[in-house]
Order: sequence, then C-alpha cells, then structure tokens
Amino acid sequence: MKLPRSLDNPISIFGGIMAVVSLAIILFLVVLSFVSGQGSAYTGLVTFIFAPAFLIIGLILIPLGVYIRVRRRKKSGAPKREHWRVLDLNNVRHQKALLIFLFVSLFLLFISGIGSYEAYHYTESNEFCGKTCHSVMEPEFTTYQNSPHARVKCVECHVGEGATWYVKSKLSGLYQVYSVLAKKYPQPIESPVHNLRPARETCEQCHWPEKFYPNQLVKEKHYLADSANTEWDIHLRMLVGSDDEAKGLEEGIHWHINPDVKVDYISESKARDILPWVRYINLRTGDTIIYTDSENPPDEDLMAEGEIREMDCIDCHNRPSHIYLTPQDFVNQQLALDSIPRDLPYIKQIAMEVFFTEYFQDKDTAAMVIRDRVETFYQEEHPEIYENQRASVDKAITGILSGFSRNVFPYMQASWDAYPDHIGHKVYDGCFRCHNDRHTSESGRVISMDCNLCHNILQQGSPGNYQTALFSDTLEFEHPVKLRGGWKGGLCSECHRYLYE
Repeated sequence: MKLPRSLDNPISIFGGIMAVVSLAIILFLVVLSFVSGQGSAYTGLVTFIFAPAFLIIGLILIPLGVYIRVRRRKKSGAPKREHWRVLDLNNVRHQKALLIFLFVSLFLLFISGIGSYEAYHYTESNEFCGKTCHSVMEPEFTTYQNSPHARVKCVECHVGEGATWYVKSKLSGLYQVYSVLAKKYPQPIESPVHNLRPARETCEQCHWPEKFYPNQLVKEKHYLADSANTEWDIHLRMLVGSDDEAKGLEEGIHWHINPDVKVDYISESKARDILPWVRYINLRTGDTIIYTDSENPPDEDLMAEGEIREMDCIDCHNRPSHIYLTPQDFVNQQLALDSIPRDLPYIKQIAMEVFFTEYFQDKDTAAMVIRDRVETFYQEEHPEIYENQRASVDKAITGILSGFSRNVFPYMQASWDAYPDHIGHKVYDGCFRCHNDRHTSESGRVISMDCNLCHNILQQGSPGNYQTALFSDTLEFEHPVKLRGGWKGGLCSECHRYLYE
C-alpha cells in the first residue's frame, strides 16, 4: 500500500517523526514508572504534558504539510496529478487501508483519553504544585508537609470544586510558568493571595461554621534565654466557643464566624496587618457599629479607595498550611525533643542571637555561619563547656540547622519575618490588629484587649514551681522575665518579633 504523494513533503515527514517519537517516549516512561513504581515531578511533566503536546503538534503538522504542498502546486500552475481518492469497500486494498486508519485513530483516541485524564490528575497533584518549580515553591511545599493540612491536596484549598475556578487556576498557572521561566517572580512570594477563592467555598467544606466548637486545652512549652535554658510552661483553656453547647457560636473566638454576624474591615496595606476601620453588623437585627483606630484613624483617601473586605477564616488563620515557625518556636521544639540538648548552658541564648542578628544568602552559607557562631561563642565565652561538652555542642548545631532548614529559605527570602501569622499576638499583632483597646465607636464602645476574651490561664511557671488555677478560674499572666514597667505597657510583638526569649 502506497501513501499519497502529497504526504511526501518535509513538514508532513517531520510531523510524523515527531508524533512517533513522542508516542514512543510516552509509552516508555509509562512502562518505566509502572515497573519501577517510582517517578518524579519532571518525568510526570514530560509524560503527561510535554510529550503529549509534541505528539499533538506532530499530528497537526502532517495534514498541514499536505495542505501547503497542494496549495503550492495550485499556485505554480503545475498540472493536477493528485485527485481525491475514491473509497471502494469492495476493493481489498481499500478495506485494509480503512481498517488500519480506524485502528490507528481509535488507538490514538484511547491514548489521548488516558493521557488527558492522567494530565488532569497530575496537574492537580501535590507533586506538580510543589516540586515542578522546585526552587520557587520549596518554601511553600516544605512548610506544607509539616502543617496540619499535610494530607489535604493543594487544589482543595487553592482551587476547590467546579469548572470555573479550575479554568481560573490554569490561566493563573500559565502566568506563573512564564514568571518562573522569565525569573519575574517576587522573592518572597507575596502574601496574602488576593485572588484566592473565598474560605467559605473551600475551608468550610470540612470546617462547618454551624458546628459547635468546644473549648480546647493547649500546653505551650518555652525555654528562656538564660544559662540554664529554664523551662517555662503555660497551660491555656482556649475559649474557642461557648461553655454551653446550646449557645453555639454566640461567644468565644469563633464568634467571628457566627452566621448571624458580619464583620468588615478596611486594611491600610495589602498585607492586611493594619486595620484602622472595622464594621460590625448584626444580621438578625441590622444593628451596625463602626470602630476606628483612635491612634491611627483612616484618612479620606483610604475610606474612598480602600477595599471593604468581609472577614472570613483566612483573616485569622492566614497560614493554615504554610506555617513558618519563628526561631523561638522551632528552637523550643528542638529543645523539647532534646534534639538540642537542654542541659547545654546558654544554647537558647546563642541560637536566638544567631537568628536575630544574621542575614543568610543561602542555606550552605547559613549552615557555615550558624556552626561558626555557636562554636565561637562556646570557645571564647565558655571554653570549659566547649571542651567538656563538645558532643552536645555538635548535637545542638545539628538540631538548630534541622529547625532552620524547615522554616527559613534564604533564596526566596521566605521566613517567619516575611509571613506573619495572625493567630495569637506574641510575635505578630494578630488578634491585636483589632483587639487593642484603640478601636472605638462614636458611642464609646471599644474592641477590648482583655486576655480572658480568648483564653484562661490554668497553669504557668517552671516545673516544680507551677501556679495553678481551678478549671473554672484563671490566673493573671506572669511574664517569665521581669520587665521594667511591666508587660502591660505595650503590645507583645514590640519585643518578641525582634528580641529573643
């Protein structure tokens, strides 16, 4: 069986070769991944994205070459030697040709269907989201793997259900690919994501606002930056919901998501960290109260041009899956695990000094600087400790680097300082963006800063020297380090964001 002469042209031949080679690569990689049971983000990218794209381009080039050749012959005035072939099913050769054509077409359709299905699932996978652009997405993917949502797929929060947001995400993804290839991505990646799907369409698919959230017990373990790395614990009863289940979300922290309440705000910056204007609306009664920051009132331009945003889950839980722990927190964790020896004097102090006085260009430099600073500290300030506890010093350095590698990413300039966490109020203003005793209404009502609105302290202090309250009572907070003028003189973040414990 001879092929039509019109196929004998460079474009069609090149297209045919491209299609055959692409198909062979796809089949080889599929068989290889099936046999080995292993793959990577890049083999998946070739198997389900690049190779199928070249296969389709090759198939398109075949008829395109035929069309160009026929058109050129017509323009040149050459005698027409090629005619449309007549299909005669009584002719055995035509029968065979038709069967081969149908078989190849069905095979390609079958392969294309499987490929499209696999490509869809691959582009929705965590591997694709986190590993394809490794250097850019390394911070987000690493912190995601250590978050409470590590078993929730990226797309379930960033895309959600439905074709509309799927198409939006893919269009956004095209620009992201261009940004990576052209190196136009910001360092760090900007947050918050202003075109993120509303939380009620994603978060609330699992977390129901109507479900009663009971109070919770939380134990925090801290270590002070003194010679003994003194342990200081605090046990909190978090007032997430009401004490009485029948009241549901009428009080407590999750009052903010009460379906009968609407809270709006205007932010002074894209980071949503300064909120000079807040509006409360009771949807049942229609009562409305507007609060403005008495020390930082919104100006006319902000009121005219600022976005009025309805508060939702993400305004407090702004780092639900990409949590960058502060040095205080990840060093505390390593001390609690004894990955950093608790009996090594001054280790908390020097760890904090390293992280709050150094800027690291890359991880290798960071490892060298951290090791050098810790060793130099003990060699010069405490040579007897360095001599007698050298193994503990080495173990401490390993523990510090372990916490550092999971929370600080110099290349992307991603760390706790770039991504404030609005839950709490110690290192970042968080709750105190509104609850600061400065937001007042015209009638004199104030958004209170009272600690007991959100939590009760049941126990605090060092092991063996705890202060303890009855479960229905609360203790007044005692700062573990005595402060001149007391701890009530300002916001916690004024010290804790830039100083060590």
